[in-house]
Amino acid sequence: MSLNTLSNHLSGLGRWEEALAAVEEAVGLYRVLAQTRPDAFTPDLAMSLNTLSVHLSALGRREEALGAVEEAAGLYRVLVQARPDAFTPDLASSLNNLSVHLSALGRREEALGAVEEAVGLYRVLVQARPDAFTPDLAGSLNNLSVHLSGLGRWEEALGAVEEAAGLYRVLVQARPDAFTPDLALSLNNLSVHLSDLGRREEALGAVEEAVVMYGGLYERLPAYFALPFARSLTLAGNILQGSGSTHQLLQVLLFALNITTEHQLQEFGTFIVSLLRKERDENRSVFDESWQELTGARVPDEL
Repeated sequence: MSLNTLSNHLSGLGRWEEALAAVEEAVGLYRVLAQTRPDAFTPDLAMSLNTLSVHLSALGRREEALGAVEEAAGLYRVLVQARPDAFTPDLASSLNNLSVHLSALGRREEALGAVEEAVGLYRVLVQARPDAFTPDLAGSLNNLSVHLSGLGRWEEALGAVEEAAGLYRVLVQARPDAFTPDLALSLNNLSVHLSDLGRREEALGAVEEAVVMYGGLYERLPAYFALPFARSLTLAGNILQGSGSTHQLLQVLLFALNITTEHQLQEFGTFIVSLLRKERDENRSVFDESWQELTGARVPDEL
C-alpha cells in the first residue's frame, strides 16, 4: 500500500495525525524523486500536496494547508503548459481546493478568483467530454455561488447555483443513484439564495423539492442521510418561520429533531429551538394547539 493510499485510509478512520504523518512522508519522498526525474514524478508530488492540504486543514492547520494547495496548483500550472489534456482537470480541482482554503482564511476575493478560474477550465473540459466533467462543473458552480454570496453578489450567486441545479437535473435523469444527493444539495443552496433575495415562495419550493429527495434517500440509507435530511428540514423551517404556516413549520422541525442523534443536534439544535421560540412568540395560541396535536403533549417550558 502506498503512503498516499495509507493516509487516505487512516483519515477515513478519523486517525488524522497518523494520516498526516503518512502523507508528509510521501511528499518528502516525491520531492526527492521530482528533483531527479521531474517529468515522471512532479504529478505525484502535486497529488500528494493536495492530499496533504486536506489533512492539514482537518487538523486546523489552515495556513499550512493553504501553502500545500498553492504549491500543488503551481505545479499543475507548469504541467498544463506541457500536457494540457492530461493535467487541466487536476489544475481545476486544485483551484477548487485553493478557493476553499482561501475562503477559510477570510481571503474572499482571492477565493472567488480561484473558483472562477476552475469554473472556466471545467467549461472547456465539458465541451470536449461532457460525461466526464459535467459533475465537476456543477460542483464548481455550487462553490462559486457560495463565494459570490459571501461577497454580497446575490444575483450572480443565484445564477451560478441555478446553473448547477440545472446540470444536476440532467445528470439525475441518467444516473439518479449517483447524483440525486448532489441535486438535493444544490436545491438547498438555491433556496438559501432565493430567500436572501426575498423570494420566499420560490425558496420554499426549492427546499421542499430537496426535502422530498432527501426523504427518499433517508428511507434507503437512514444512517447516512439522516443529517443532510435534517439540515434540509431545518432550512425549510427557517423559510416557513413568520409566514403564518405554524403547523407546517412544527411538522418539519419536529421531524428533524426526531431523526438526528444527540451528537448531530449539536450542529443545529440551538437554531431549531430559536426558530420554535420565534414562531411561538408570534402566534402562541396556534403554536400551542399545533404542538399538542402533533406531539400529544404540552409545549415544554423552555419554549
